[in-house]
Amino acid sequence: MSENDKEELRPSKMRGVAFPKAKYGVILAVILIIVVNLFYYKETIFSFLK
Repeated sequence: MSENDKEELRPSKMRGVAFPKAKYGVILAVILIIVVNLFYYKETIFSFLK
């Protein structure tokens, strides 16, 4: 019985819901990676554009 109690901590309507904090964290991480890469490879990117 104690194993069943541990598995069902969330209500049944919330089991299939992705929590927004994780989604925003992934978006923030992707944006941060893009910005850091643009900063480091700025000269290389602009040399291709010229």
